[in-house]
Amino acid sequence: MFGTTKAFSGFSVNDIDAAKAFYADTLGLRVSEENGMLILHIAGDRDTLVYPKPDHTPATFTVLNFPVDDIEAAVDELAKRGVPFERYDHLKTDDKGIFRGGGPLIAWFTDPAGNVLSVLQES
Repeated sequence: MFGTTKAFSGFSVNDIDAAKAFYADTLGLRVSEENGMLILHIAGDRDTLVYPKPDHTPATFTVLNFPVDDIEAAVDELAKRGVPFERYDHLKTDDKGIFRGGGPLIAWFTDPAGNVLSVLQES
């Protein structure tokens, strides 16, 4: 039934203007705005809807992952742009915030609404 539809995902934020600045200016994504909502135009034709929700509660899981070829360079660039990286008690990260304990190399950060995002290097 849905095999030929163009599905997309979405998540909420509590401040559309702050989200637009973060995703467009800090992360460098192409962002459009329609009807008070944002559309993140992500490479690979993966549009993601970001919608306002006054009683927003950040997800307790990663809502968006950005695969990168060089996690060290990505983390350094994001840090230069003022992005702090998350540290979790149950996952030991290095000084930059990169988890190297199995699986892809990954570093987590949040958007202004507290939603968890990541950069990850699969190879």
